Amino acid sequence: MALKRIQKELSDLQRDPPAQCSAGPATIMGPNDSPYQGGVFFLTIHFPMDYPFKPPKVAFTTKIYHPNINSNGSICLDILQWSPALTVPKVLLSICSLLCDPNPNDPLVDLGLCFSV
Repeated sequence: MALKRIQKELSDLQRDPPAQCSAGPATIMGPNDSPYQGGVFFLTIHFPMDYPFKPPKVAFTTKIYHPNINSNGSICLDILQWSPALTVPKVLLSICSLLCDPNPNDPLVDLGLCFSV
């Protein structure tokens, strides 16, 4: 089941990619009006054998300075807590949104304190 689901999601992603995202290789373009504008950020996506019932592991391979992303590229994002209804394009869009709107209440690094009021 995992392989069929991954193939379908990649096919859908190639046919109708989300804005500023790609999955071959996994790439996010820095969102406009963000400190990351103009940047190109690469990620790894590792799918477990029981995907979609278990979440993929997504991490940045490009170094990035962000309160919800640690130095290893690990991402702190609620959507990565996972539901089988989620897809790779939705995950990439959520990560792109996180670049525009960091979550200071759930930082992985002390930089999150700079965003707190």
